[in-house]
Amino acid sequence: MKSSIRRSRRAAVAVALGSVLALTATACGDDGSGSAGDKGNEGSGKGEITFWDNNGGVRTDIWKEIIADFEKKNPDIKVNYVGIPAASAQSKYDTAIQGGGLPDVGGVGTAMLAEVAVQGALEPLDSRLAKSSLNGKLSQNLLDSSKAAGGGDKLYQIPTSSNNGTLWYRTDLFKKAGLDAPTTWSKFYAAADKLTNKSKNEFGFTIRGGEGSIAPALDASYSQSGITSFWNGDKTTVNDPKNVAALEKYVALYKKDTPSADVNNDFTKMVAQWDSGTIGMLSHNLGSYQDHLKALGADKFRGLPNPTQDDGTRVQISNPVDGLSVFKSSKNKAAAWKFVEFAVSHEENSKFNESAGQIPANTEAAQDAWIQKAEPTKLAAAALNGAGTKVVQLPYYLPDWNTISKADNEPNFQKVLLGKMSGKQFLDTLADQLNKAQADWKKNH
Repeated sequence: MKSSIRRSRRAAVAVALGSVLALTATACGDDGSGSAGDKGNEGSGKGEITFWDNNGGVRTDIWKEIIADFEKKNPDIKVNYVGIPAASAQSKYDTAIQGGGLPDVGGVGTAMLAEVAVQGALEPLDSRLAKSSLNGKLSQNLLDSSKAAGGGDKLYQIPTSSNNGTLWYRTDLFKKAGLDAPTTWSKFYAAADKLTNKSKNEFGFTIRGGEGSIAPALDASYSQSGITSFWNGDKTTVNDPKNVAALEKYVALYKKDTPSADVNNDFTKMVAQWDSGTIGMLSHNLGSYQDHLKALGADKFRGLPNPTQDDGTRVQISNPVDGLSVFKSSKNKAAAWKFVEFAVSHEENSKFNESAGQIPANTEAAQDAWIQKAEPTKLAAAALNGAGTKVVQLPYYLPDWNTISKADNEPNFQKVLLGKMSGKQFLDTLADQLNKAQADWKKNH
């Protein structure tokens, strides 16, 4: 199965570079199927469009509210909402690209942007943005991240929000144990030990071992090691001895200071487990703020940027930027773009990010009162944009990035937690795959 997925990625790269035409020849045509290779058209700017939400369920309510606002202001446009669970969004897009049925507009995060763009499925948005009311009102840092993730030449995504790694901790448990806030890695490890009492089913930390485990593991590694670049020439630094040591210290928490169920927990199970009230710390992101608020109340927890080194040095990996893309096969790109403009406008972008607990891409929205009152978001924004913060840019532009960081290595990370693979073996395997993917990318660019 993995080799089949990998061959698909290689084919997509070949198509994008014009060296192989077979994929688009079989998948395109003006039959309205909405597949890659279908150039679509501008349309009337009225009628129906289809929107795919790439985080369906979690964000369904807020998107339906934004759609209702949009349709009220644009009564001649109807938006058909389709919610897709985050875990299956990439495969859903891949299937539609090759077989037809793409939407007019959809949520495409930077983690999958290159994968979708390289198959020729997305409409370049540079000229549309230049003529738009949004021009000059979006974070330049996020626009730069969006362009880099898409390959660096064109803008295929209008950013809606930015996330950041956050260490959520139980202030009531810390106070009871006489512990300082876990602002540094030393304080983090000390708290994980002190808050653990297995006989009472109390644990200091919950570690992500299921789906989505690779990014937090890399964040913990680079943050502790202090290495500030993902590449050293053409070779990745993921298996640098400092990162190996950092990862092995981190995973040693499993079953010692964490529940054994963590090996299979994705973020929803991990968040629910932490919200139950017997675990001291959780490393997730800003997106779970509302869940914690409902479960615990505002006085029992805080969200801080992930720990720094003892001297205050902050190193973190780049976090995916979520955003909206217009699909090239759309028969009504004018209406699709109107929806993008509206969704990322001041009021709507503020509304979306307040609900999500994330950092708005719209700079006017980022000044709104709620973000000043939402401490985790305010601190995350300060950390992300801090002068001393070093951000390790993950290679989202690699067409194989999602496959390597998910399907190929999440099972291996579980083996590390279970003691069936060493941290060095895990990172060496990851490094070998990344180095080959980088070599392929450079060869074709």
